[in-house]
Amino acid sequence: MAKYVDGFVLVVPKGKEAEYQKMAELGRDSWMKNGALQYFECKGNDLKVQEMGDQKSRGYKDMTDASDDDNVWYSFIVFESKEHRDEVNAKVMAEMDETYSEETDFEMPNDMQKMAYGGFEVVVEG
Repeated sequence: MAKYVDGFVLVVPKGKEAEYQKMAELGRDSWMKNGALQYFECKGNDLKVQEMGDQKSRGYKDMTDASDDDNVWYSFIVFESKEHRDEVNAKVMAEMDETYSEETDFEMPNDMQKMAYGGFEVVVEG
């Protein structure tokens, strides 16, 4: 069965990990309740640039412009298809709008200027 993945690379300042994790757990609960197949939040702990023969990979810290005071997270949510993703995300966004409608001074625990997001069609699955 084909699947679809929303992927995120995020920068979370050190000292805000617990705050981010709490927000991620609330997000997980909402996405899973509304139909996502799987939900992952992964905190980087081995982000060294890798040598591959005479080539080097680009490091996540470099890619995100993260400093030594930041943690890089890779997060992804699995759906049945792009259409399923759109349906689930619409439900999640409506739920969040309702839940946080009174919030006026909420500050994200991650640096939104250093976040990357995209939707990905699963081509090879194991």
